[in-house]
Amino acid sequence: MSILANFTQSLLEIINQLGYLGIFIGMTIESSFIPFPSEIILIPAGALIEQGKMSLTFVFALSLIGSLLGAYINYEIGKQLGRRTVNKLIKKYGKIFLISQDKLLTADKYFQNHGKITIFVARLIPGIRQIISIPAGFAKMNKTTFFAYTALGAGLWSMILILTGILLGNHPEIFKENQLLTILITSVILISIVLIYIQKHIKKKQFENLK
Repeated sequence: MSILANFTQSLLEIINQLGYLGIFIGMTIESSFIPFPSEIILIPAGALIEQGKMSLTFVFALSLIGSLLGAYINYEIGKQLGRRTVNKLIKKYGKIFLISQDKLLTADKYFQNHGKITIFVARLIPGIRQIISIPAGFAKMNKTTFFAYTALGAGLWSMILILTGILLGNHPEIFKENQLLTILITSVILISIVLIYIQKHIKKKQFENLK
């Protein structure tokens, strides 16, 4: 097992022991630059909600607050350090956090081309959702707008994962035995939502340009 896998497993065990506080800490980490999948936090939490061991309100609220805090950390990194310094750091330490210059460049270009709506859309795309806040920091995006779009995207992402867990609540063995498949199906649903939104947004833009 790799060092990252060991770290992830140890972190997950701590989060499980901490309960609600663990969900907040886990989602803060997940939304920052440390790779930690929210699926393994919120789907089990949803199962515990279905079993009456946790509150939907608390789980959702703490996951959202954690996501906002993690996203804000990345925003400030981008804003305070700037592109040149961040690129140097990623070149030197990116492999540790599974962040590449190409991935950041993709997120940065997407943000520059599509603007603030990118913050909402990218929050639903695995692999990009964690780092999209950095380009927002580069651009010194209005914080109120940043938090609003982050809350919408992170809130939708969290709720779908929690609901997935609730559906599996009486059959937790399904998630344990088919964890990768469950995460994959959930991701496909989320990406489908993003693609539908993008398609509608493009059609709307084309229609406005014809006026």
